[in-house]
Amino acid sequence: MMHTLQDLEAAVERLWPTRFAEDWDRPGLTTGDATASAMRIHLAVDAVAETVAEALELGADVLFVHHPLLLRGVTSISTDRYKGALLTDLIRGGCALVAAHTNADIVDDGTSSVIAKRLALVKSTPIVAGERPGTGLGRVGDLAEPTTLGRLALALGEILPATATGIRVSGDYDQRISRVALCAGAGDSLLADPAVTSADVYITSDLRHHPASESRQQSILSTGPALIDVSHWASEWLWLESAAASLRAELPQATITVSELRTDPWDFVVTQ
Repeated sequence: MMHTLQDLEAAVERLWPTRFAEDWDRPGLTTGDATASAMRIHLAVDAVAETVAEALELGADVLFVHHPLLLRGVTSISTDRYKGALLTDLIRGGCALVAAHTNADIVDDGTSSVIAKRLALVKSTPIVAGERPGTGLGRVGDLAEPTTLGRLALALGEILPATATGIRVSGDYDQRISRVALCAGAGDSLLADPAVTSADVYITSDLRHHPASESRQQSILSTGPALIDVSHWASEWLWLESAAASLRAELPQATITVSELRTDPWDFVVTQ
């Protein structure tokens, strides 16, 4: 039995319905023929030159990514612009491009939930509840055993793939941590949420100076979480294995692989 791209789209809708994506998001099919084969599917966080080349080298029928390539409007797909070059290579190589983004963030086996499970959080629930029970943005729960902020950061270092920027922490190394809030990917929009401000620590990515500084100053004045900032790519890469397992169950005849290429944009840091 041959699985087609149409079969993959139907599987994505069952697993991560696109109607529950954020309004600004653009998940789903970016390029490809619905009747074409989807027997070889390669998963990555980002559609970039390296992962596109890897998918084509593997003979993949589909590059399935977390981040949509055409998330924001473009006016040209000429090959002197990287999005045009990538789409041209994919089309010429007969490789479709499909994305599952915020529709995959919110589910029980989504990007944030995967981290919560790896940390063994007890009674984990969404920070912001979604339309369906058990779904929503981020996760908050309790550690099975309290630990210190420093030890939690070290544990994350064991769980997440290594990146040049590593793990940044704001708070006392020996601070006691029991309740954890987290959001895979960029999560500073949730800093003021009561579920976050009442937690001992908030783990997310792409924390900007002013929101992080204001959060910490308020925490020092009254109460609030310590902050752990991790790589955006690393926080979402963990989800790929979960997504692959789900797709294998939906499309049992397909060969599904996961990229181990690091597409975090930073290559090295200089410490002072």
